[in-house]
Amino acid sequence: MIIEARELSKIYGSGESRVVALDKADLKIGQGDFLSITGPSGSGKSTLLHLLSGLDRPTSGLLSYGGRDIYSFHDKELSAFRRRRIGFIFQQFNLLPVLTARENIIMPLLLDKKQPDEAYLRKLTELLGIQKRLNHLPHELSGGQQQRVAIARALAAQPDIIFADEPTGNLDSKSGGEVMELLCNIRRELDKTLVVITHDIRIAKMADRQFVIVDGILSETGSGVEV
Repeated sequence: MIIEARELSKIYGSGESRVVALDKADLKIGQGDFLSITGPSGSGKSTLLHLLSGLDRPTSGLLSYGGRDIYSFHDKELSAFRRRRIGFIFQQFNLLPVLTARENIIMPLLLDKKQPDEAYLRKLTELLGIQKRLNHLPHELSGGQQQRVAIARALAAQPDIIFADEPTGNLDSKSGGEVMELLCNIRRELDKTLVVITHDIRIAKMADRQFVIVDGILSETGSGVEV
């Protein structure tokens, strides 16, 4: 599935308070691509990620998944599309404290009135190294383990693409490196498309394609090498 953004823009306010958070971004993402997006704070990175993932609507421009403009969808249809086709990993783990790791992982499926694919979940949790921690509550897990649970939750519905917003931002360097290595392995094993926002240049260079965004303007800077 090809994902294509054409002249995607997001503007807040008007007159003297007008802020161009994203300025006519063009981007094409192919199946299995691994992209990184870097840039200074306030440059528009998160705005771009939220628009690409359907979490926010653009001021202007088009975003198509497989030739379908997802912003032509009604809110309910767009929500269903996000649940089924898009996985989102946040910097904050956003795990529900009263649910076990397993319950947190399958919760999006249950909200969509679907039963989990047990064979797929077993493979996923094995890849992430959390199979023996599924009955633990979040406070009983380390930060790295909680982020692995959050990754499993993002992947539980077998989405086409994974968006990750500073996925190692709340982890120490060792745990962060392990989480990124796992994300890269899962992307290869399950043939997923991965888009990562990061301040970490080492992580950015792991991507096949590297982008930078400054003052809302997106540009491609080069190809990465696995490190």
